[in-house]
Amino acid sequence: MGGRKRRKVKLLSARVADDKRRTRMKKKAMLEMQTWSDLPLELLHLIFIRLSLEDNIRSSIACKRWNTAAISVRVVNQSPWLMYFPKFGNMYELYDPAQRKTYSLELPELYGSRVCYTKDGWLLLYRPRTNRVFFFNPFSREVVKLPRFELTYQIVAFSCAPAFNTCVVFTVRHISPTIVAISTCHPGATEWVTVNYQNRLPFVSSIWNKIVCCNGFFFCLSLTGWLGVFDLLDRTWNVLSLPPPKCPENFFEKNWWKGKFMLEHNGDILVIYTCSSESPIIFKLHRSNMFWQEMKTLDGMTLFASFLSSHSRTDLPGMMRNSVYFSKVRFFGKRCISYSLDDCRYYPRKQCHDWGEQDPFENIWIEPPEDLSSFI
Repeated sequence: MGGRKRRKVKLLSARVADDKRRTRMKKKAMLEMQTWSDLPLELLHLIFIRLSLEDNIRSSIACKRWNTAAISVRVVNQSPWLMYFPKFGNMYELYDPAQRKTYSLELPELYGSRVCYTKDGWLLLYRPRTNRVFFFNPFSREVVKLPRFELTYQIVAFSCAPAFNTCVVFTVRHISPTIVAISTCHPGATEWVTVNYQNRLPFVSSIWNKIVCCNGFFFCLSLTGWLGVFDLLDRTWNVLSLPPPKCPENFFEKNWWKGKFMLEHNGDILVIYTCSSESPIIFKLHRSNMFWQEMKTLDGMTLFASFLSSHSRTDLPGMMRNSVYFSKVRFFGKRCISYSLDDCRYYPRKQCHDWGEQDPFENIWIEPPEDLSSFI
């Protein structure tokens, strides 16, 4: 009898121990699940920022918190790349600021050419020795030639990719403060059309491109901040009686005219004013009321500024949003100089931002192709 009782006690204690072990394992599993699902949103953001779009979508179905965090930093757009033009040779570098990676591309077709403008992945180039003007897509290697034209002091831009019949190349230069010469051309044309226009207000064309095309109009910012508008349909030119954006006095120092950038975003005209290490000031044109409004936030948008053409993007990685990226790279090509409107500071700190020291033809922002495998 005593042996039977001892066996029962041993079985009972074994069951109790087994139940405790199962309970501990279950609690541990629940604790692990709770830990992952209850991570702070700030930490989840840092994790999801580093995921690809595919992994971001997969992770977002785990739970509601993960879905909220994943969507808030989801990248559905690609940032432009910074394309460098070498002083010697045919090897061109392209820097991706989102991935902080640099790619190389050999382009002998561009030998002896000077970059003028870029849009929709196309470059507009000029050969000073022959006055040859042409479009070139560095990713598809397509070339579209234009009639010869002497591009000396003009600022120049084009409306859209040369594959479209609405593509127009536009240049403007001042002959005097009250007279400008405007030249236009399009793919397939045999010559450029040049017309002189009288200004109601003084207009001295800028040193580098402050010009964008938007809704059938070319908008040009003068050296002193006045805005000229060319209507593509009516072929009319007008300098608006709109006072230039107001800036602090310390913005008008050495090389002040070089630290201005102009771009278009969803029909809005934006202007960026910079001065040394001072915080940049961004203005948006209110066309209905005719005034420049200072922007304190970009509402998640990212701007990419360079001397010859500037761009905007939405839905980029969270750490890139509400920022301006400039065409300067520091730390041995590992990081673009940028300014965060959220943090009200430049990244990296204590870097020189004198745009007068940079060669405007050194680099330019360009839209990369959707499929990168064809050339990388």
